[in-house]
Amino acid sequence: MTDANDEAADAVASTMAPGSSDPRRPSDHYDSADDGAVSQPKLGVVGWLRWAWRQLTSMRTALVLLLMLAVAAVPGSLFPQRSADPNGVTQYETDHPDVFGFLDGIQMFDVYHSAWFSAIYLLLFVSLIGCILPRTKHHLKALRSRPPRTPVRLGRLADHRTATADVDADEAIDAATAQLRKGGYRVERYDTEARGARPRVLSVSAERGYLRETGNLVFHAALVGVLVSVGVGGAVKYTGQRVVIEGTTFVNTLLDYSSMNRGQWVPEDALEPYAMTLDTFDVTYQPPGSNAMSQAGDYAANVTIKRPGADAEEGVVKVNHPLEIGGDSIYLLGNGYAPTVTIRDADGEVVYHDSVAFLPAGDSQMTSQGVIKVADGLPEQLGLVGFFYPTVAELESGAYASQYGDLLNPLLTLDVYAGDLGIDDGTPRNVYALDPTGMDKLTGTDTDLDSLELAPGDTVDLPNGLGTITFDDETPEGTDPALGMTESVKRFASLQVHHDPSAPYVLLFAVLAVLGLLTALFVPRRRLWVKATVTQAGVELEYAGLARGEDPTLAGAVDQLAEKHLAGLGIGAPDEDEPDEPDESDEPEKAAED
Repeated sequence: MTDANDEAADAVASTMAPGSSDPRRPSDHYDSADDGAVSQPKLGVVGWLRWAWRQLTSMRTALVLLLMLAVAAVPGSLFPQRSADPNGVTQYETDHPDVFGFLDGIQMFDVYHSAWFSAIYLLLFVSLIGCILPRTKHHLKALRSRPPRTPVRLGRLADHRTATADVDADEAIDAATAQLRKGGYRVERYDTEARGARPRVLSVSAERGYLRETGNLVFHAALVGVLVSVGVGGAVKYTGQRVVIEGTTFVNTLLDYSSMNRGQWVPEDALEPYAMTLDTFDVTYQPPGSNAMSQAGDYAANVTIKRPGADAEEGVVKVNHPLEIGGDSIYLLGNGYAPTVTIRDADGEVVYHDSVAFLPAGDSQMTSQGVIKVADGLPEQLGLVGFFYPTVAELESGAYASQYGDLLNPLLTLDVYAGDLGIDDGTPRNVYALDPTGMDKLTGTDTDLDSLELAPGDTVDLPNGLGTITFDDETPEGTDPALGMTESVKRFASLQVHHDPSAPYVLLFAVLAVLGLLTALFVPRRRLWVKATVTQAGVELEYAGLARGEDPTLAGAVDQLAEKHLAGLGIGAPDEDEPDEPDESDEPEKAAED
């Protein structure tokens, strides 16, 4: 017998914590270590991966990534991007050679194609997907579930009403069920028969507001749709710019664009085949002497579109009214003047003849600046930089300025540079700017010769006997150039061709996101109960409600339910709520789960 007791004692001692005399504490108890350190299981590789996935797919992480994406896009507006402004990147390298290498190494000039921007974009996409899928599964399960059972003590809820009436309990609950179902609630009947001292209790449980979670899921799913549409759209869209002068034709090919930004998935033969001729560019100016003098009232680029195997079509491009051609949208970005210039060599042979676009310098009177480059035909290359004044006037300082935006008294002034234009080595150059580095200035300030000044029809000599330059005058005979009838100066239109097949999808998902957000914000999630307790004094009716989150309209909903239900039963207003004194530790949410 002693041996058996000793064996039992040894068995108990083997399960006790070291240094403990309590036989009820197992050896693996968290407080069993001698040093008091907390013992926890190791996560392992799978455990850490599961933890990382849960952190990534939390809504908090998705919001942080969304904020990071917005911040990461800021450098794209601070630094020129190679995809949109390659000349700007080259100029930035020239102006900031010390920091260009570092900035280029961290992809500041390719922000939207950089590895770090793409990583944030993809992580946000995965995070949203990871948030949506389990919540959708849970939401679908909740939609199929029954409304919860009626709490035993409705009086513990904050919004509670009672009434006592001599009515049939079944009829009262049937009427409440029909009323709640008509109000858009999902209903479930819960009845308890009388047992001993417990009275018979009939109740209906109703809930609605699952549309709130549906709107929340639609909002997040729409954000994923926007991300996918923008990501795919960036790879399949293209945007090009072209300056078209009156009487000239633009062909929709890559070689005919002044600048082109196209996605990675846009092949060279993806452009819509058509040719567009700018017939006329009409501008209406407010007359001199008016309060809005020189302000343009309307712009209209009248064009003719020709497609393969189709008749020519006429169209108009206006500000904020693009012209649709196939899948392309043609926008009017700007306009200006293009004086026609002819340059001859010393022997009188024409070496240059063209209408040159002079870009507006920024004032409201259409003072414009332009560049003429003569690469061949003369002993050395020439670059002519100057201003065009539609209606010139001389200031007291001797400088020129334009007084009106229309062509009333046009004048062209030019400074001549001779030397290497820098275009023979194949380096891309801006056709609207001249780099005078390595060139000799022949006229203008800091020289012995004045700047060249030409009115329509004038011809002046180029310095050093290089030849002559003529400001062509094609004004019809019998007309006065001062009346604005001169044709020596043409108009040009700066057009942008934009092709984005993803735009309708981005709009669709954006609208869905707004609708889902509004639904999630304004649809209340609530539960209502109507209980009928059969007593000797009659039937005691109870009305109660519980909201998930803040719902300031819940009390009004309970009052409306009670009033309408009692009115249908032919009873007056309900009694004031006088619930039993609840235990302070009981919360409404816990009472609803009883």
